[in-house]
Amino acid sequence: MNPTFTYDDKILDNNDKFTDDFYKRFTLRPFDLELDDKIKKTYRFPTFYGDVTCAVGIFKCSYEKAHAMMPHPKMKPVILVPGKAIVAFSCYEYKNVMGVPAYNEIAMTIPVMIDPKVNVPALPMLMGGAFKEFGYYVFSMPVTSLENQIRGKKIWGLPKVVEQIDITQKNGICTVISYEADGKPYFELNVPTAGKVKAFDVKSNLYSKKDSALVQAETNFKAPFNVGKKIEGMPALRLYDTPSGNVLKNLEMDPKPFQFRFAEHMTACFDLPNGNYIQPFAF
Repeated sequence: MNPTFTYDDKILDNNDKFTDDFYKRFTLRPFDLELDDKIKKTYRFPTFYGDVTCAVGIFKCSYEKAHAMMPHPKMKPVILVPGKAIVAFSCYEYKNVMGVPAYNEIAMTIPVMIDPKVNVPALPMLMGGAFKEFGYYVFSMPVTSLENQIRGKKIWGLPKVVEQIDITQKNGICTVISYEADGKPYFELNVPTAGKVKAFDVKSNLYSKKDSALVQAETNFKAPFNVGKKIEGMPALRLYDTPSGNVLKNLEMDPKPFQFRFAEHMTACFDLPNGNYIQPFAF
């Protein structure tokens, strides 16, 4: 999908796209946001996403390199095994978004514990809900929509950058390619669309840094995912020799994927920052 750099003062009227029982769990609230000097919109949150295609690649990476990407040293990447953390690339084709046009996005995240007393290897990944310090730190978030870049930066401080992101399916593989501003590809993820079916109904926290604050926001999603670990005939991940590609290369990811996940028709939502969250350290 080519990037969109224009927007207007209208809220898309597409409430009829969000009738699944999943959305009844949440209470919508209005939120005013000035996109620029001339345009102000009243969105409703949490933002609802419908009919989402989601392709996820999870890779082991260097714990030391992952920790170096944190905005504060007390943010600790989850240890998978000694010396190894995890990086997750969650790629979304948002066909229906409440109030705004469709767009593509990649959430590049590292599972973290926020100022933990102990950092038990792997356990927070398996029992995330039992660890209040657990969540996902967003270190990069390419998106195809300028409007959503502005929303992301102004509300959560998310590191969104507007890029071309192509998401295609062919011969049982979902391929996601993101491009630098000059049109050169820097990131390519290949995710098998088949796998062992596992139902996910997940609530978790995303963390980002906005000015001098650590922002915590709740994300929810539900779908049956096809889960696997193998891919034949092509690499799972290609990183190119470009500025953005080299940032990702620096994480020293294992070429063999830790896990793939693929789903279609996913339902999801993402909420405003948690106003009751008290960060345990100062920047």
